[in-house]
Amino acid sequence: MSADAAAEPRVPLLITAELPGDALAWADALRRAHYPPERNRLRAHVTLFHALPPSAEDEIRRLLAELAAAPPPEARTGRLMDFGKGTAIAIECPAMVALHGEIAHRLHGLLTRQDAQPLRLHVTIQNKVTPQEAKALQAQLATTLTPRSFRFKGLGLYGWHDGLWNLKREFIFRGSPQSRG
Repeated sequence: MSADAAAEPRVPLLITAELPGDALAWADALRRAHYPPERNRLRAHVTLFHALPPSAEDEIRRLLAELAAAPPPEARTGRLMDFGKGTAIAIECPAMVALHGEIAHRLHGLLTRQDAQPLRLHVTIQNKVTPQEAKALQAQLATTLTPRSFRFKGLGLYGWHDGLWNLKREFIFRGSPQSRG
């Protein structure tokens, strides 16, 4: 092990379903408009796993590379989700839910209680506000939000450190426009 590798902090790992550019720009604009600015330290994202052990990084990298050999899953934005003190937009994507299940099966024994729960795909656009603020945003968006179809770009592997995510590697789905070049 190199001195640099030994100095790198051993931080929890996250896995995301990576949004394509247009869907990311749309969701991130909503997040910037409605998430409390002092708390908004991340771009819009779709989290699949929140806290995997860093000791499993090599295994996770191999697994994500294998799964990214598939075509990009079709998805669609859905209903608004009320988190009490926040708002999210549900994402309908049976293929991504199945991928999550496959990853969970293959990483059995390494999952936290939160990561072992059934997956509810979503993008959080508001959090840590009063219930009244959340309800007001939901009422506003209910009249303007229309479903959007897209294909996920890939899977992202991030390290969690000091409230920020650091991209370790993006695994682009085969056939995704972002994988050509």
